[in-house]
Amino acid sequence: MELWGRMLWTFLSGPGRRGGPWGWTFSSWQPHLPLAGLSCATELVSRWTGIFEQRGIPEARESSEYIVAHVLGAKTFQSLRPVLRTQPLTPQQLKCIQELSNCRLQRMPVQYILGEWDFQGLSLKMVPPVFIPRPETEELVEWVLEEVAQRSHAVGVQGGPLILEVGCGSGAISLSLLSKLPQSRVIAVDKEAAAISLTRENAQRLQLQDRIWIIPLDVTLEGSWTHLLPWGPVDLVISNPPYVFHQDMEQLAPEIRSYEDPAALDGGEEGMDVITHILALAPQLLKDSGSIYLEVDPRHPELVSSWLQSHPDLYLHLVAVRRDFCGRPRFLHIQRSGP
Repeated sequence: MELWGRMLWTFLSGPGRRGGPWGWTFSSWQPHLPLAGLSCATELVSRWTGIFEQRGIPEARESSEYIVAHVLGAKTFQSLRPVLRTQPLTPQQLKCIQELSNCRLQRMPVQYILGEWDFQGLSLKMVPPVFIPRPETEELVEWVLEEVAQRSHAVGVQGGPLILEVGCGSGAISLSLLSKLPQSRVIAVDKEAAAISLTRENAQRLQLQDRIWIIPLDVTLEGSWTHLLPWGPVDLVISNPPYVFHQDMEQLAPEIRSYEDPAALDGGEEGMDVITHILALAPQLLKDSGSIYLEVDPRHPELVSSWLQSHPDLYLHLVAVRRDFCGRPRFLHIQRSGP
């Protein structure tokens, strides 16, 4: 993803990066009148950028460029042919840009407005309130791919890994791993029906449905791991779980609070509620020397390390912490070693 795409999420994500209940907030909404005299894409981008800035919309220019480019059939404004930037738009195109821009004025995330978003080179359908994948999570996938490549080279492993993703959301992690590891297989679980449905649809769109099993499952329920035993021991468990500290939820950006599912965000008092369930579940499912990769809050490496030390019976050890592109400790590699 381009740098300014990452910057978009830096602004939208707020202190804790995630959000709250999905819903429209139209109480103060007033439709904008047609922008008379503006007929080409370049003029519309400039005008809507000004409107967004006046209304305090984050990343005003990027938002307007995404919307205008989308209506003209491109992913980015920069990729538009020069002639498309200056030729007059049709009345229908003007109306569509106005409607989508009005959604942005209500702080709807650009990803939901466009109905799609790129992740690791894959175009994924996006539907509220399913959690929108962030640029940080692309780094988690890159780290896993590096580790898989190094391990396969070191031990001469044939074939691809069997991977369990906990909390698949839109399917971004699972599908990007499947696309980069042609011999891999994935078990993707999520407790939300909307996420299960969207992952299935994205898998079919990308023609990856033959190597992924998508299962509705809540890992916080006692004994839930037994439902996964028939699929066999897995090589990797990977997750971007709900990890926002509960007290931080209200500090998140309106784009997040108003539209994304809080269940995909709120990790409890210390953001550890789902993380600890994943760690307790993993030894039942991991192969010997199998690994867990987690995306977490920067405060979590120390908390997770302490929790693991207090649960030696799990035979799990924190072996590496990796920083995100902003320099924050964001990703954990935990390995099973023992019975």
